[in-house]
Amino acid sequence: MEKLKSAIPETLKRDISDSTPNSLHSTCSSLLDFYQNLPLFHQLVRDLTDPEMGLCGKNKEAALEAKANGNACFSNGDFSNALRFYSQALHIAPTDVDDGEKNLVATLYLNRASSLHKLGFSLESSRDCSRALKISPAYAKAWFRRAKANASLGNHDDAINDLKISLETETSLSGKRQIQRELNIILDHSGKRSSMPEESYDNTQDEPLQVELQCAFTPTKGRGMTSYTDVPQASLIHKEDPYAAIILKHCRETHCHFCFNGLPVDAVSCISCSIPFYCSTKCQMLAEGCGSFEHKKQPEFLRNITDDLEDYVRNVTSLSITSSELGYDAEHKHECQGVLWPAVLPSDVVLAGRVLVKHIQQQSYDGAHPKIHAILDLCQNYEKLSNESKLELHVYAVILLCCLQKFYASKLPFNSVIISEIIMLLSQIRVNSMAIVRMKYSDANQTLDSQGTMSVEQVRVAQAVYSGGSLFNHSCQPNVHTFFLSRTLFIQTTEYVTAGSQLELSYGPQVGQLNCFERRQLLEDRYSFICQCRSCAQVNLSDLVINAYRCVKPTCSGVVLDSSITKYENEKIRLLKVPNSLQGYMHDEDISTVASHLCEEIDDSSRLEAGHCLSCGSYRDIQATQKTISEAESYIGRLQDTIAGSEVSNNTVRDAIKSIDILKTFLHPFNKKVAEAEDNIAQALCLAGDFQAAMDHCQASIEVTFEFKHQFQSKTCFLFGFSHPFCGFGMPGLKPTPIPDLQ
Repeated sequence: MEKLKSAIPETLKRDISDSTPNSLHSTCSSLLDFYQNLPLFHQLVRDLTDPEMGLCGKNKEAALEAKANGNACFSNGDFSNALRFYSQALHIAPTDVDDGEKNLVATLYLNRASSLHKLGFSLESSRDCSRALKISPAYAKAWFRRAKANASLGNHDDAINDLKISLETETSLSGKRQIQRELNIILDHSGKRSSMPEESYDNTQDEPLQVELQCAFTPTKGRGMTSYTDVPQASLIHKEDPYAAIILKHCRETHCHFCFNGLPVDAVSCISCSIPFYCSTKCQMLAEGCGSFEHKKQPEFLRNITDDLEDYVRNVTSLSITSSELGYDAEHKHECQGVLWPAVLPSDVVLAGRVLVKHIQQQSYDGAHPKIHAILDLCQNYEKLSNESKLELHVYAVILLCCLQKFYASKLPFNSVIISEIIMLLSQIRVNSMAIVRMKYSDANQTLDSQGTMSVEQVRVAQAVYSGGSLFNHSCQPNVHTFFLSRTLFIQTTEYVTAGSQLELSYGPQVGQLNCFERRQLLEDRYSFICQCRSCAQVNLSDLVINAYRCVKPTCSGVVLDSSITKYENEKIRLLKVPNSLQGYMHDEDISTVASHLCEEIDDSSRLEAGHCLSCGSYRDIQATQKTISEAESYIGRLQDTIAGSEVSNNTVRDAIKSIDILKTFLHPFNKKVAEAEDNIAQALCLAGDFQAAMDHCQASIEVTFEFKHQFQSKTCFLFGFSHPFCGFGMPGLKPTPIPDLQ
């Protein structure tokens, strides 16, 4: 792509830099004319769209080779590598190829089931047997293997039924004898029935939606969501599946491409290509538009068994899909015909392709151009984009249209009008898409380690467009929070909200995590708006102390701010336009302690002065103070490096403890750097085995933030189970969400 961008003439680049939504037709037309005569462009399109050039197609020979390697490992007792080879073969095996007299994919599922059973994964083994039976219902060995797995799980009634069906489908006398022996053993030991659903897919929440929302216009934020009635705290106000979603590239081999949960050891693959992985057959089918392995012809052996057994067979070899789930469209059918472009293009560009395809599938055309810019009735920020971003959108829009032309040439004409509308769609997606997140633990078992701690972080796994969820505006002190169950977005209130008030979530930065300057800068860079929420427009304790310095007078608890902070705090005071008193805007009594001057009678000419204490007016040399603090922080940085390597020396900890004493001398007691340093030392002491000292430093970190508990939503810090607000979870690049409850 860089070669395509660099090849564009400078004059055209300047035109693109100056372009607006109204002039896109002209710049797109010029770019299209240029590319039509550029051999490099045509070569790139061939590389992306030619199935012969693709690396994601199914491959019978490679699958058979991987199967043979798996068989060799299994024969040698190397069941872990056998499992790996069988999974690799399943990923690339065509679904319509036979291996001997059996379907290759069914055989691979059965072989993997045997490896899983040997490794102790009985539940996963049973599921793979069921998958084999969905393809070949009369596969006697699959029923037998499923019986063994069910017996291991204690599902004796299911195991008995499996063996009865295996008897009906087995043709050899020796095989029937073996099955009968197993059946007799289980009949002798059978006990209470323990049913096992083959696979579950739950994207529902028990609590119903009870709030009627409306989209209202406000002068400062445009459209936003409000409620007709008062909304109690913790009310579920919105639930929505995405219009389109895509897994991020770094999670392709670790998370399901449909529900975005972590992949199990018995993951399944797309039936058409070798890119997506799914956690279950159900997710696979929903992603395929519910058109997977359902067998159409009645198996012959069903005519010879009882009605109860016939019902059992149908239950095992079919998949229950609810009426609501039938509405899912095939998500990536246009991407999986052996072409390479989904693996090369950025996720938001591929997501735009999915939005387009879904719109085409759901609409009928009379020959007119589709109104692409109106697919998502959401805001865009094209005019505020950087010159480089505008150029990038132009190039990607042309490439995306070329890729989609292979499947939808009659509905997506290759012209400048369509390209300009794709650019606007990309602009909408970049502003309004949301990050679907999951919790990542440092250890595979998601349990406390030997030191009694657990490291956990929030990880972006997917990007999605929610047409309703994107209408909720941002606030740095939100009154709703979002979380995900599978791919479904849920929005819930965090406080009592009166009728007509804006329901606002956080796009990432919140009060207590960043100061006003940092929050506004991040939001303007990413979303092209200057935040005017209640926290950015009012004086609050967190913004005053989060990056503040200590007053030079030991007995004074006032704060000293640098120029970047005073700039925004002065702007708040100016915008309040209250000449006599700001007391009505001070929602926390402790503001009067750290900044008593703000609570006195002042006039419009009053300003906060950088370097001067807001309580007593004493001066601190900020430049000299920052130099001393930087030296102290270097020792904290060394400690962090040793923590990452899990080798903490006593000298490093001792130096860090000395450094934190220096930080406390110059930084305000509620400065977030103090809390972060205390956390680092606590973690290091845990690794060193000094748990009491670690507890003391962790407690000190909590005390730093105690005064803020009503000012912002905290994030859970798993070290000793304390609630800690400075861990931070902003996610630049996608519209992030507050930390959800752990599911």
